[in-house]
Amino acid sequence: MFNSLGDRFQDIFKKVSGQGRLTESNIKDALREVRLALLEADVNYGVAKNFVAKIRDKAVGEEVIKGVNPAQQFVKIVNDELVEVLGGTNVTIAKSAKPPTVVMLTGLQGAGKTTFSAKLGKYLKKKGEKPFLIGADVYRPAAKKQIKVLGEQTGISAFTIDESTNVLEICKAGMEKAKEENATYVIFDTAGRLHIDEQLMNELKEIKENFHPDEILLVVDGMTGQDAVNVAKTFNEDLDISGVVLTKLDGDTRGGAALSIKEVSGKPIKFISDGEKLDDVSAFHPDRLASRILGMGDVVSLVEKAQEVIDEDEAKKMEEKFRKNQFDFEDFLKQFKMIKKMGSLGNIMKLIPGVDTSAIDMAMAEKEMKKVEAIIYSMTVQERRDPKLLKNGGRKKRIAGGSGTEVTEVNKLIKQYEQMKQVMKMFNSGGFPGMPGGFRGKKR
Repeated sequence: MFNSLGDRFQDIFKKVSGQGRLTESNIKDALREVRLALLEADVNYGVAKNFVAKIRDKAVGEEVIKGVNPAQQFVKIVNDELVEVLGGTNVTIAKSAKPPTVVMLTGLQGAGKTTFSAKLGKYLKKKGEKPFLIGADVYRPAAKKQIKVLGEQTGISAFTIDESTNVLEICKAGMEKAKEENATYVIFDTAGRLHIDEQLMNELKEIKENFHPDEILLVVDGMTGQDAVNVAKTFNEDLDISGVVLTKLDGDTRGGAALSIKEVSGKPIKFISDGEKLDDVSAFHPDRLASRILGMGDVVSLVEKAQEVIDEDEAKKMEEKFRKNQFDFEDFLKQFKMIKKMGSLGNIMKLIPGVDTSAIDMAMAEKEMKKVEAIIYSMTVQERRDPKLLKNGGRKKRIAGGSGTEVTEVNKLIKQYEQMKQVMKMFNSGGFPGMPGGFRGKKR
């Protein structure tokens, strides 16, 4: 997401560096390139024009602060303006004082509404809420079955009436069932169309009039660029939506929708979905996305993801084992499982500041991780806990055969493990030989 736009910004910032101060003449070319970069990212023309004008007003004549070069100042100005155009602040999902909170999902067919309903349910469940899904799409043949399957996968109650084509009947019965189960959030998965039409809007208006949703979220495909912005504008005019959800941001999207929707529609982006897994959803934070676009990572989101999957007691035990140099391949497996729960390796790497993901073959890195995991799973529990047993050539051959790898790859993993043990031993012994004054590890 936004890789090409981020690369363009990095090139622009390099050209601004080396100046004594920011002036209209020395940022003229940079501003023209910023405008072109935004238009190439499919940002709305008016939004791009206003964005550049505001940067010019803030940048021209700015004295260079001592210790901060012009490029750094320009980055801050661009970052601040990006945050504003993306919405300024995070807008959380509504919560009714009288449960359940009703959330109505709308959008065109193919935007990912049904999948997002389960993602949102799972997100809310992690927050301690009790969500309830209602499948109100009576037109798409697989919609009702899909909502039930997603409910089973997430452990969330999912309701629909297979034989009914009456949307209001389904919603009414679903609401009654949700109240019986003391649900705190009810999520309506409504029908979509291939394009906006009067029938679609009338049906959505009826649901709104009868059930008074606390949230009307428009789910739009982030890969459609300006089309997504136009859809948001139309839905907002007809339904007065409360927010937007951008899906498929893990695909080949240029980012134009994210950078244009708030300013064009006046409604905030509340969630983004950047993967196929049901955990690949997050609340939208303008400041964090701005940092990612400008190549500065997103440490806060990375920490939040880690906190969701890492058990504190387990982490302390792991730390103790590493500190005492007693870790084994069982511990490696636990680490792999935690990383996988955080999402794809590519998405995790994008959150780390300073990491140029374009220079890393993520597909190859994922493949290598799977290969290492397969090798460890092919070991017996005894071998994982006592790696000294792996000196036996017959064991290595069996493990290679079981994991579909070569003995050389098994040897490579064992060598990496031994090297890591050696490094930890040097840390724990108090220093690295050959370094001035030694490198003292912390002793607790």
